[in-house]
Amino acid sequence: MAKQDYKEKVASDFEETVVHINRNSKVVKGGRNFSFSALVVCGDGNGKVGYGFGKANEVADAIRKGSEAARKNIITVPLKGRTLPHEVNCKFKGAKVMVKPASDGTGLIAGGGMRAVLELAGVRDVLAKSLGSANQVNVVKATFTALQSMRSKEQIFAKRGISAK
Repeated sequence: MAKQDYKEKVASDFEETVVHINRNSKVVKGGRNFSFSALVVCGDGNGKVGYGFGKANEVADAIRKGSEAARKNIITVPLKGRTLPHEVNCKFKGAKVMVKPASDGTGLIAGGGMRAVLELAGVRDVLAKSLGSANQVNVVKATFTALQSMRSKEQIFAKRGISAK
């Protein structure tokens, strides 16, 4: 298998979601120039998720750039079955998020950008609330900060030098 084929195969394992597209305009002598920015989240549904932000003069190019950035910015989320290991409250600029593990059958109770991130990370049962800013970019970044701060039981035991029983 050639190196290029492997890259394409690895890249196709991830699912993508466009969370937000923003249009910006600049008034110039000849009229208006539009530019676009896209916030894209990608994940494999099994504990790996990433986000990217792309800017371009065309929507399709902005999404493509965001998608490439998302694949470079992948993190691993510790999962405990279908939910998360523990509760966490996190903040990024004006956006505050609260993420709690939930019992089986609860479902994914989250909105907006948080829902896309948690869905693509593979979390099936969770209670989440976005507090503060409604800015999609900051909500996604706050969710990522929350997921990065999570530690599994095994990781904590290993750091303390205790054997897991």
